[in-house]
Amino acid sequence: MSEELPGRIAVVHDWLLDFAGSESVLAEILRCLPQADLYALVDHMPAGERAPLGGRPARTSFLQDMPGVARHHTWYLPLMPIAIEQLDVTGYDLVVSSSHAVAKGVIASPDALHLSYVHSPMRYAWDRQFDYLRAEGAERGLKSIALRWLLHRLRIWDYRSAAGVDHFAANSAFVARRIAKCYRREAEVIPPPVDTEFFTPGGAREDYYVAVSRLVGYKRADLLVQAFRELRDRRLVIVGEGPDYARLKNEAGANVEFAGRLSREALRERLRRARAFLFTAVEDFGIAPVEAMACGTPVIALARGGAAETVAGLDAAAPTGVLFAEQSAAAVARAVREFEANAQRIAAAACRARAERYSAARFRAEFSRFVAGKYAAWQLRR
Repeated sequence: MSEELPGRIAVVHDWLLDFAGSESVLAEILRCLPQADLYALVDHMPAGERAPLGGRPARTSFLQDMPGVARHHTWYLPLMPIAIEQLDVTGYDLVVSSSHAVAKGVIASPDALHLSYVHSPMRYAWDRQFDYLRAEGAERGLKSIALRWLLHRLRIWDYRSAAGVDHFAANSAFVARRIAKCYRREAEVIPPPVDTEFFTPGGAREDYYVAVSRLVGYKRADLLVQAFRELRDRRLVIVGEGPDYARLKNEAGANVEFAGRLSREALRERLRRARAFLFTAVEDFGIAPVEAMACGTPVIALARGGAAETVAGLDAAAPTGVLFAEQSAAAVARAVREFEANAQRIAAAACRARAERYSAARFRAEFSRFVAGKYAAWQLRR
């Protein structure tokens, strides 16, 4: 694709602190655009995690050297809009932003094409603001007023800054609908890459269910704990850490194991051997359920957000799991029983085939076509 594009390309990401879902997308974007310069608000990613980025450092904003930014970057949320606007990308012909917060607000030259791959509009400023306020203990009082005012100002800036983007891409139809709601703009859906070469089937099934999640409120791991108090004769393994770890472990029954954070190899082994993968969150896409399917493991998931698009329910010709409509512990328990009654209809091969739709190679092909096509049309208009 590089022959069809200009030599002066900038890729802008929100921040580089650890290698998570959005960074895996960024790594594939950089593979598509190897000549690009990388920008971010801050770059404190450990050297051992940045190999997928080609080892390249990012050009950063004035937030880079602020006290505590590496561990507490959310403290600087009020400064992020102005910080992203101070990144100087005016010398580039093509700007690609990878945005789940403010990256799309970078100011490109009038002669440059700005394409934005949106993992999500700013969740805490839009439909997740009340979850954010609850998590911060700020539903009442002066702190609540200050945060509500801040989120109001962020929404105004976020909407205005969308005007600087020429074309949007979204990681799911769910996020495309959110872009339409927040920005009144259309977005092309390009699902993110899943490492289907690493997550593969193997090993014998064991008698447990598995969930992989950061243990924070909106992920709703509490529903799993409550459901398995009713499902006392089933085992559940919860993989992950987070601020709710101690509370959830204290509330869980003896049939729930908390495995903490695992290496990729250990995680793959857990996924390969589980009866099914459980997913209760409303996620923009949700890579973990697809990783489970790549291991041939069925998924029991809430039928909202990205999982409703990636998991084929029992009404499909080749089902890969069970979808449930209500975000409640009772619905989780019913879905587990429904899965057990229909498990013979869900083939490991069907799960694997479904996951292969989201391979890294597929992402690179779709993203490259998106960029090349939009840039060619831009050149013709000019």
